[in-house]
Amino acid sequence: MENAINVKDATFLYNKVEGADPIRVFEHLDLTIEQGTFVVILGHNGCGKSTLAKHFNAILLPNLGEIKVYGMDTRQEDETIPIRRTVGMVFQNPDNQIVANVVEEDVAFALENLGVPPAEIRERVDAALKAVGMYEYRKHAPHLLSGGQKQRVAIAGVLAMRPKCVVLDEPTAMLDPVGRREVVSTIHELKEKFGVTVILITHHMREAVDADRVVVMNDGKVIADDTPQKVFSQVELLRGVGLTVPETTELMYTLNQQGWHLPLDALSVEECAQAIYQEAARA
Repeated sequence: MENAINVKDATFLYNKVEGADPIRVFEHLDLTIEQGTFVVILGHNGCGKSTLAKHFNAILLPNLGEIKVYGMDTRQEDETIPIRRTVGMVFQNPDNQIVANVVEEDVAFALENLGVPPAEIRERVDAALKAVGMYEYRKHAPHLLSGGQKQRVAIAGVLAMRPKCVVLDEPTAMLDPVGRREVVSTIHELKEKFGVTVILITHHMREAVDADRVVVMNDGKVIADDTPQKVFSQVELLRGVGLTVPETTELMYTLNQQGWHLPLDALSVEECAQAIYQEAARA
């Protein structure tokens, strides 16, 4: 399978105060993400996950080591535009990503700047808005939309560019529960309907349970990298770095502390209920 992202021995430092020693965000980091997968990168604030995400489309560049995006080296200036066409970014605050006064014009903005023919722009914009469930709002003013709707418009703008990979950096952090559900549902469809690589940066455990893979970062290092079932089974490791686990895992772990023998990899409510029922029947 083709690699979408290949991080090799990468180090990133930044100077917070001029004249002071640089701050290490991550050092000698290795990470590979395969094409067509849904990968969640978890970690508390300040662990380096958002900084790493900005390296995936060359917003930031490593001080040492290399990061390749579909074989393109982010440090090569002539690769910057192709990389940014290949990897779309969706950020935390949707208001910072909306530039037009009408939804469909906002989704078309980047395509117009690239000189895409008008007929093709129309086709791409309509398809992208339908994909995120916002086609009926195409004539609306973005500032009148809810937070979740605005974020779906931002995702549509990225989809219209037809990227191979979409990186979403804390896209639900500023949303209420309804908006969060809307956006999470849209994120799941990106991979299923369009086959794009999806990289979700978050600190919400529940958003990670349906991923193909979960990467946990702490202090600029990867401390866990596996399926959601295997990562969330490491309850004490996650607690040790200030993270929680999904509610179902927390319940199973608590019951095990009381003498039960339940699997910690039951992430859905149905799996959790079935495991408890079977254990109770054996008691």
